[in-house]
Amino acid sequence: MNYSLQLMMALPELVLAIGAVLLLLVAAWGGAQSTKLVSWTAIAVLVGAGIALAGPASAGGEAFGGLYRPDMFAAFAKALIFLAAGVSILIAPRFFQQTSGDDLRPEYPVLILLSAVGMGMMVSAGDLMSLYVGLELQSLSAYILASFMRRDTRSAEAGLKYFVLGALASGILLYGISLVYGFSGTTLFSGIADAYASGDQKIGLLFGLVFVFSGLAFKMSAVPFHMWTPDVYEGAPTPVTAFFASAPKVAAIALATRVAIDAMGPAIADWRQIVIFASLASILFGSIAAIRQENIKRLLAYSSIANVGFALVGLAAGGEAGVSSVLYYVAIYVVMTLGSFLVVLQMRDHEGRPVETISSLAGMSRTRPGLAVALAIFMFSLAGIPPLLGFFSKLQVFLAAVHAGLYVFAAVAAAASTIGAYYYLRIVKVMYFDEPAPAFGGRTDPVEGALLAVAAVVISPLGWPLLGYLEVWTGAAAKALF
Repeated sequence: MNYSLQLMMALPELVLAIGAVLLLLVAAWGGAQSTKLVSWTAIAVLVGAGIALAGPASAGGEAFGGLYRPDMFAAFAKALIFLAAGVSILIAPRFFQQTSGDDLRPEYPVLILLSAVGMGMMVSAGDLMSLYVGLELQSLSAYILASFMRRDTRSAEAGLKYFVLGALASGILLYGISLVYGFSGTTLFSGIADAYASGDQKIGLLFGLVFVFSGLAFKMSAVPFHMWTPDVYEGAPTPVTAFFASAPKVAAIALATRVAIDAMGPAIADWRQIVIFASLASILFGSIAAIRQENIKRLLAYSSIANVGFALVGLAAGGEAGVSSVLYYVAIYVVMTLGSFLVVLQMRDHEGRPVETISSLAGMSRTRPGLAVALAIFMFSLAGIPPLLGFFSKLQVFLAAVHAGLYVFAAVAAAASTIGAYYYLRIVKVMYFDEPAPAFGGRTDPVEGALLAVAAVVISPLGWPLLGYLEVWTGAAAKALF
C-alpha cells in the first residue's frame, strides 16, 4: 500500500501529535501567559482531527502492516473522544482560577491532546503492540492530569493511587499479551483469531484471554478492577474527572469490543462468560455502593461503574446488533456524564470554594432553578426513565442481549438497573423537596452555561430527532468491525 495513503489513514493521530508537540514548545517559551492561546489552539487541533476522520481515516482496511485499522468503528469512537476532550479543555480555566487562585497552566491542554493520541491508537489498534502503546500513552497522561493540582493533597493522592494501581493493571495486561503471543505465535489480531479458531493450545490461549480482559477491565473501571475509580474521581480536579468519566471510558470500551470481536471472536463462548460476570457485578456493585455516598463526585464515580456494566450487556450479546448497542449506549452516556459534571462545576460557596456534598443541593430548585432542571434531566436520564435518551440507550443494550438469546442475563441486568433509580431520584428529591441549603455563589460561566444547555436539550425529548441518525451511524460503525 502507498505509504502516503497510510499516513492519511492515521491523519487524526498525526494532527493531534504534531499539534501537541508544537503547543508544548509554545508553552515552554510562553509560560503561563500562553495558556489561553494554547487552550484555544488545542480546541482547533481537536476540530482538525475530527475533520480528518472524514477521509481515509474512516475508509476501512489496514495500515502499517496491520498495526492500525482506520474504519468507521474507530472513527465513531474517536469523534466521541475528541468531543469529550474539547469540553474538558473549555471548562478548565475558570475552575483552576477559582479553586487554586492560579490560572490554568498551558500543560493541561497539551496533556489532553497527548491522551487523545493514545486513545486514538487504542480504538484503531490491529495488533497487541499498538494496543499497548496507545493504552500506555493515554494512561501516562492521565496520571499527570489526576495530580495536576500539585499543592492539593487530594489531587496528589488521586494521581499516586491511579499510578500505582494502573501500573499493576498494565502488568496484568502485558502478561496476558505475552501469553496470547506465546501460544498463537503472532500479535496481529487476525492471526490471533485464527489461533483461537484452530483450537490449538486452547488452555494457554484461554489464560491469555482472561488476563487481557482483566487488564482492559481496569481501564474501563469494571468490577472487580474498579477500586481506583471513586478515590481518583473525588480527588482529581473536576474538569479532569469529567474527562476521565467520558473519553477514556469510550476508548476502553471500544478497545475491549475490538479485541473481543477482531482478535478473540472465535472464542466468544469463553469471553462472553467473563463479560457477563463483569457486567452484572459492575451494575450491582456500582448501584449499591452509590446509595450511601454523600459526595456527588464519588456518587458519579460509582454511577460510571454501573454504566460500564450496562455497556458490557451489549458486548456480551456480540454480533453487529450488540456492537451497535454498545456504541449507541456510550454516545448518550458521554453527553449525560459531561452534563452532570458541568453542574458539579457550578457547585461553589460564596467564597468560590468547590462544594461537593449532596446535601448542598437542597432546595436548589428555588435558589438556582435552571441548574436544578438540568441536573434533574441528567439524573432521570441516567436512571433510564422515559422519555429521556438514557432510557433508549438502556433499551438498545437489553434488546441486543435478548436477540442474542441471553434472556436471563437481560432480565437480571434490567432488574438490577432499578437499584440505580434510588440514588438518582434521591438527588432530585433533595433539590426539589428539602429545605434550601445556602445558595451557591457566583454565576454560571457563559461557555459552561452554553455547554450545559446543549447537553440538557440533547438528552431531553427535544433530542429525539438525533436518535435516528445515531442508530444509522452506530449501525455503520458496527458493520465495519465484521
